[in-house]
Amino acid sequence: MNRDIDLIVEQHAEHLLQLAYFYTKDRFSSEDIVQEVLIKFLETDYEERGTIRAYLSRMTINKSKDYLKSWAYKKIQFKEKWSHITATKKKDKLLVQNERTLIGEAVLNLPLEYREPIILFYFQDLSIHEIAETIGLPQNTVKTRLRRAREKLKPVLQDEAWEVLANE
Repeated sequence: MNRDIDLIVEQHAEHLLQLAYFYTKDRFSSEDIVQEVLIKFLETDYEERGTIRAYLSRMTINKSKDYLKSWAYKKIQFKEKWSHITATKKKDKLLVQNERTLIGEAVLNLPLEYREPIILFYFQDLSIHEIAETIGLPQNTVKTRLRRAREKLKPVLQDEAWEVLANE
């Protein structure tokens, strides 16, 4: 059993951390969420209704959404708005690479309803059908949100590319 736990953590922790980060935009909160998800998973009797990856992803998405609704998150946001002191945090290579890409930054700035399907489609390689099941929406709604997200990203990414070319 102990080897199974280690294998699950090894196979899924990085994916879950990345997924939680796309919601929270905070490394430490993401780590807490993933830890809570893995503990809860180990406490439950998981039945093979689907893949473990999809099940853990669903748990991580739900826990991330709960965090975004929590008082702790709102309190942190309030403090950040009023304090102009920015502390540089050490971040893992994976998270730094995601933040530094123009696409990653543009996606993180999307509203959650558009960010979610984009992340699941492009970063997690899920199909429309899998995304619909994961977030509990009809497939046509997922398609519409993907299209609208792309429309929102297109001018932002074109402007960013223009600024990069102009500065060279």
